[in-house]
Parts: sequence; structure tokens; C-alpha cells
Amino acid sequence: MQVVEHHNSSVRLFFVCLLAGLASLLSSCYNQGQQTPDAWSLTKQQMDSISFHTTHHYTEGYNFIVRSDSVCLIAQLPAEALSLMKVDTLAIYADERIVVADIQMVPADSIDSVWVQVARDPQTIGWLHESQLLEATSPDNAISTFITTFSDTHLLIFLALFVVVAAAYLLQRLQRRRAPIVHFRDVSSPYPMLLCLTVATAATLYSSIQLFAPEMWRHFYFHPTLNPFSAPPLISAFLCSVWAMMVVALAQPWRLPWVYYLGLLLICAVNYVVFSVTTLYYIGYPLLLAYYFFAIRAYIRNNHTPYRCGHCGTPLKTKGVCPRCGAVNT
Repeated sequence: MQVVEHHNSSVRLFFVCLLAGLASLLSSCYNQGQQTPDAWSLTKQQMDSISFHTTHHYTEGYNFIVRSDSVCLIAQLPAEALSLMKVDTLAIYADERIVVADIQMVPADSIDSVWVQVARDPQTIGWLHESQLLEATSPDNAISTFITTFSDTHLLIFLALFVVVAAAYLLQRLQRRRAPIVHFRDVSSPYPMLLCLTVATAATLYSSIQLFAPEMWRHFYFHPTLNPFSAPPLISAFLCSVWAMMVVALAQPWRLPWVYYLGLLLICAVNYVVFSVTTLYYIGYPLLLAYYFFAIRAYIRNNHTPYRCGHCGTPLKTKGVCPRCGAVNT
């Protein structure tokens, strides 16, 4: 009996030691770091700068590039301009780069309470309304510049593309009467169909961000990235669709008539315009599902080959002359 009690005591002691060891290991995994009680003792100016960056997505030191022909800056302080004092003006011109030097809130200004001081160089520095700044400039990075340019001119580009593709396609139909085009007389490769679906999906995601998370898109516009893993989920999905679009575009078959690629570009352009606009009115979501059904069904129907050539085994849609070996199949 004493041996049993001694054995039970040893077991309990072992488990107590084991739990104590595990507790010490788990507690040691948490590193509180260096104790700096003054780490967040920021000045009022620093706190205002952080707050402004959160709501406006830029602050002092941010770089812009001028897009308008010219922009006028006021050399004096905003209060002097509002008091109708005589002020000096400076001009900055298109494609010049400027940096934000200071920001002032002027509640008495009925036009725009936010004044921004920008500098092109030490000699050219002045103030203007934030609304004027954002209208005349864009963030100084390649992605934001692309977004600005594409947003301003994509309708004209698509219109010109439509005219070119329509004319080329009409000539091709007059010559051959059987010109292939995606979704209608498609080729055997699935990549043209996938490219059209990817463009439609990307356009839907693009408008969804602007519809449901405009501030998220605004922040992305000021701080863009091409890395989908460093962005919020909605932006990440959009970036993944853009990367997928590039990959699928490179996977296209390159031995088809040139008019087929023009037709493919036309369909992609129409998809972008239609889905980016209709999604803003919530019509794009059921339309996208219907388009997926139509595109996949059309591809399967166009590539259904119930026959094979009796000579070389090439799949055939209908009986007749084999396009590969020329044998007649009846």
C-alpha cells in the first residue's frame, strides 16, 4: 500500500513539473520588447499629420506630378489671400514634379478649408486649395499615372478600337464569309474565351471597389502596389485578376488570322466597358453569371467534334474533306 501511494505521488509530481515547464515555455514565447513609455508621446502636429494622412491619404513630403497646362500658387499665407490682400502668384507647369511642404486647415474659407503648400524647388513654393491640387495633379508614380491616363482616355481608345476592328472584320467577312471570332465561330483553344471572362471579372471587381469601398480605392490610388499579398482582400482579388489577365493573354495561340486577334480585343474592350458600367448599378453581377454561362456553352458547342477522319484521326465537326490530310469522309 505504501508503494502504491509513493508511485501515485511520483506521478502527480511529474505532471506538476511538466505543466510548470510548459507554462514557462509559453510565457517565454511572448516578447514584450523594450519598454518605452514615451513611444507614443507625439506632438499635436504629428498627431494632426497622422489624422490627415488617414483621411486624405497623403501628407507632408508626398510627391505629385502636374497634369494640367499650368497651376497658380500663392506666395503668401492663405489668411492673407482670404483677407483680400494683394498677393504674389507663381506658376508651375505640366510634367513638373512637386512635393507637399505644409498643410493648413482654414475653416473660414467657404470654397475649400484645406490649403496645401507645395514646392517645385526652393525658389518656387506656394499655397493652393487641395481641390485645385488634386484636380491638376496625380501621384508621382507609374501605377497612379497609368490609372489617371486610362481613366481619362479609355472611352476614346475603345471607340477608335471598335471602328478599326469593325472595318477589318467586315473586310474579312467579305473575303471569306466564314471569319472566326470568339464566342461565335471560335477556335479550339480555350484561352481566348478565358481572356474575355477574365477581363469581365476584373471590370466587375474594379467597379465593385469603387461602389462599396471608395476610400480603399482612393488609398490604393495614392499608394499603389502590384503585390496582391500586401493589399486588402478586395484590392487583392482585383490585382489577381489583372495578373491572370496578363498570363492568359500571353497564352493565346499565335498562328491565327490577324483579324481574329482584333476581334478578341474588341470583345475584351466591350466587356470592360459593359461590366464596369453595369456593376455600378448592380446589374453587372447577374450579367456576369449569364456571360459565364453563355461563353462556356458557346465554347463547348463550337468545339464539339462528333467525327474523326478515317485516314489521320483528326477530330471533325462535320463529315467531308479533312482539313489536315485532305481525305474525304462520308
